[in-house]
Amino acid sequence: MAAHTEVLQEVVIKFAGDSGDGMQLTGSQFTNNTALLGIDLATFPDFPAEIRAPQGTLPGVSGYQLRFSSEMVYTPGEESDVLVDMNAAALKVNLKFMKKGGKIIANTDGFDVKNLRLANYPDGVNPLEDNSLESYQVIKMDVTKMTREALKDISMGTKEKDRAKNMFVLGFLYWMYNRNMDSTIAFLQEKFGKSPEIYESNIRALQAGYNYGDTTEASGTTYTVAKARMAPGVYRSIMGNQALAYGLIAFSQKSELPMFLGSYPITPASDILHELSRHKSFGIRTFQAEDEIAGITSAIGASYGGSLGVTTTSGPGMALKTEAMGLAVMLEIPLIIVDVQRGGPSTGLPTKTEQSDLLQAYYGRNGECPMPVVAAATPSDCFDAIYEACRISVEHMTPVIFLSDGYIANGAEPWRFPQSDDLPAVKVAFKTALGHGEEKFQPYLRDENLVRPWAVPGTPGLEHRIGGLEKQNITGNVSYDPENHQLMVKLREEKVEKIATSIPDQKLDSGPEKGQLLVLGWGSTYGVIKSTVAELQSQGVAVAHAHIRYLRPFPKNLGDIIKNFDQVLIPEINNGQLIKIIRDKYLIDARGYNKIMGVPITKSELTEAIRKML
Repeated sequence: MAAHTEVLQEVVIKFAGDSGDGMQLTGSQFTNNTALLGIDLATFPDFPAEIRAPQGTLPGVSGYQLRFSSEMVYTPGEESDVLVDMNAAALKVNLKFMKKGGKIIANTDGFDVKNLRLANYPDGVNPLEDNSLESYQVIKMDVTKMTREALKDISMGTKEKDRAKNMFVLGFLYWMYNRNMDSTIAFLQEKFGKSPEIYESNIRALQAGYNYGDTTEASGTTYTVAKARMAPGVYRSIMGNQALAYGLIAFSQKSELPMFLGSYPITPASDILHELSRHKSFGIRTFQAEDEIAGITSAIGASYGGSLGVTTTSGPGMALKTEAMGLAVMLEIPLIIVDVQRGGPSTGLPTKTEQSDLLQAYYGRNGECPMPVVAAATPSDCFDAIYEACRISVEHMTPVIFLSDGYIANGAEPWRFPQSDDLPAVKVAFKTALGHGEEKFQPYLRDENLVRPWAVPGTPGLEHRIGGLEKQNITGNVSYDPENHQLMVKLREEKVEKIATSIPDQKLDSGPEKGQLLVLGWGSTYGVIKSTVAELQSQGVAVAHAHIRYLRPFPKNLGDIIKNFDQVLIPEINNGQLIKIIRDKYLIDARGYNKIMGVPITKSELTEAIRKML
């Protein structure tokens, strides 16, 4: 008798295991397969707290959460419908995030005496055998044993065979959700085609997992999720770092500006360097520097030479770059500083997400050193947001800080391929000759937006000097005049503030234009705020939502929007950073909801915080 098929609106799956169990790969393959079906999705890769933690221990648990739905998805979900546990530690870490009645798929080999002890279960206690999981549907499979059986005639060592057990689980899930395996087979062919044994072992394990489900009907029921209603077009699943890299390439092509990336690899920004290094055919030059300072100063040199210089980092790296950032402000040249934020000061929590660096972006340099700040909201939004950051940098001759975070960078969602004609035009104006009435080149002679000219070295008649010492207005000569110093500081500040005239007005994402409560967000809190507010609005609660992309300068009408509400709530994955700036700028008693645990705010938490204010 064939398994019964049930149609679901949405599913949340969490893949969890040891850091060597391939959970990220498994999750990303199921994600890509889902995206190809036109189903909306959001993901949250949760990397281990310790990258090289001892095998089987709680700090070494790697997780990958995927939510997919026939409706629009804005967050990866809170509680899992399905939890895949490759060992006891994975179960212990993730059980509290399971829905009652949900399915637990457990690899029994990962629940032996050793694994139970490493997961800190009391002696003699096995959660798969003591009825503690009776409120869940538990599917027990000896994945390790069945993977070895499927590969018994392949001449590989046991350790090498065991690496394919994640493919067994993936095959089983493809059966459970009525999927074909073509996308993963194609991936394995591309990745391991030159290593026949590795390719064969993964393919066999994948098929064995599917066949196990099909022949044993272990789940009893299979499931399908319908396509989501999305705008027509060609889609792919994309992670934030990928979208950011493609946005940089698109800007370079559209503006006809060569792009140079000078970067020191740092978690979680390294993938931007890796991705851009693959696209030399677009004229992208990448330089893997030996330290953070070399990365940014090489990018400054590239911008001075007529390219668009880019440097990528995370919070600790940006702290090291600050002197060079000040130099870029003084020189008033285009430069993109990408900060993929992570948790904590110092080396902190490299694999955990946090909106940790907004105050550093605003104030974290010596002297008066203003820079525009732009932040992405979602993985796919990285494309448009970085494109806009580049536009501001080039048109206003200023370095720009771009903020992402680990949640956005490593998360994935469907992305519709843009058309080149739909991308905003870019004005790049190199100065090529002396202007009317200009006897000598004046490097700090400004236009109506206080933007100085971009003169490429080697242009006849436009010789000028650069450096970090204070410059005289107009001439660019070194100046120690106190009045001139104050003038230049004020001019640089005013130039940044004038950018507000070239960015869109702030709009409400949803809700009434006036009322009792506005929920104001930035960066990766977008999804949870949007979904929470939408649910409350459907219940008749009069709450509004606004999301800020342009953090410095703010859109010129932001203050007017804020003043239309009695209360303002600002949820942040930090200890309250935007709220300090909003209070300072608009003199309002905004309230904060802050979470500093290395994980995103959940919908239930935010719902409770909003209801307390109403």
